[in-house]
Amino acid sequence: MALTSKQRAVLRGMANTMDPVFLIGKGEIDETLIAGVEDCIAARELIKLKVLETSEYEPRQAAEILCEALHAECVQVIGRKFVLYRQKPKDSAYADQLRFK
Repeated sequence: MALTSKQRAVLRGMANTMDPVFLIGKGEIDETLIAGVEDCIAARELIKLKVLETSEYEPRQAAEILCEALHAECVQVIGRKFVLYRQKPKDSAYADQLRFK
């Protein structure tokens, strides 16, 4: 599902007040990190992550790796933080707000 610019804007607004739930540091993006982010995005749909200065990954690079592994959409990358979104199959909390007429 490709997000439209309006949907992306709504999600950016929702993520603006969120705190990062995961920090990507010196270690690699391994199966343990992916499993943790998978559980979190399955529960919340919209999550913010932060890449520390000591990480070997750039924020956009980390976002692309996680998006590919989780089948999620990258909403935005600003500075060292990025926002991921993956819609739940049913009863989506954000789905009603993303539908535009």
